[in-house]
Amino acid sequence: MKIKNLTLGMLLTVFAATSLASSGMEGQEAPDFALKSSTGENLRLSEYRGDVVMINFWATWCGPCRQEMPLLDELYQRYERVGFNLLGVNIDDDSRRAMQMIEELGVNFPVLFDARKEVSKLYEVEAMPVTVLVDREGNVRYVHHGYKPGYEEKYLDQVRSLLRE
Repeated sequence: MKIKNLTLGMLLTVFAATSLASSGMEGQEAPDFALKSSTGENLRLSEYRGDVVMINFWATWCGPCRQEMPLLDELYQRYERVGFNLLGVNIDDDSRRAMQMIEELGVNFPVLFDARKEVSKLYEVEAMPVTVLVDREGNVRYVHHGYKPGYEEKYLDQVRSLLRE
């Protein structure tokens, strides 16, 4: 296939197909981190060892982030009692905007602030949102780049599978 013959539609199809593609981090130990949370306490990823953890990197200026957050919150509320945790990692420079957005959306999962972008660099985050699923042993199992309606079904399947392990 010649690249010059690709249409915009073909490129968008290729992008959509790869947006749930695997990352080089899958199968590796999830880099540990500690960040201040929306409640004021510091939370550390390693404290959740033994649980399935979803790490969702987001920003207030990201439309798809705003769209998926209520869906992620539903997933969190549904499975929290059986060993699932969700850590929302906000990368905005100003945490006040993030606090305003989580209050507006009624988000219940812990939100952490990565204003210096150190954790997002650890996780090779280059665009918003990025969602990482970590198994009970602390290994990255799935990495999703972007969000489109319907991705939450994939998240649900993967969370259920990891909880059964």
